[in-house]
Amino acid sequence: MKLLILFGDAAVGKMTVGQELTKITDLRLFHNHMTIEPILDIFGYFNGSAIRKFREIVFEEFAKSDAYGLIFTYMWAFDIQSDWDYIEHLKEIFKDADIYYAELVAPQEIRLKRNKTENRLNNKPSKRDIEFSEKWLINTDKEHRLVSFDGEIPFENYIKIDNSNLSPSETAKIIKERFNL
Repeated sequence: MKLLILFGDAAVGKMTVGQELTKITDLRLFHNHMTIEPILDIFGYFNGSAIRKFREIVFEEFAKSDAYGLIFTYMWAFDIQSDWDYIEHLKEIFKDADIYYAELVAPQEIRLKRNKTENRLNNKPSKRDIEFSEKWLINTDKEHRLVSFDGEIPFENYIKIDNSNLSPSETAKIIKERFNL
């Protein structure tokens, strides 16, 4: 079993790169909005507790399966201890898996353009209010540090990719080759 934690700032391309990785590997994609969107639909608001429980069930069941592996996309705020703790929690759930960490980075101006792409809007209905989504992206950048410092990530199976000028398929190929997925 393999777990690829694909993380980065808002609209950096996590889901889209994950989609491309599923085309060239046997990994399955579990992007963070696969739990956010249904909970928003059901409750009418962001219910963090329900989202966490929903994710927990998926992780626990997947870790028990004999599937090849899972890609999970995550916005990791490095300035929040609970986000570091969450990564440790995932490591516990997937204790028998090989775990890989791929960080995507791109400047805000590029991410603001990506925030409006058809694929993003089709897969993430909550992002369709572009004005709100752009404000949220900008404010999140101000409030949290979502790009790691050099040397901060202590894990052996880690890669940081500036995908500003790379296509999602090029980025996916880099990740696949780096980790021999």
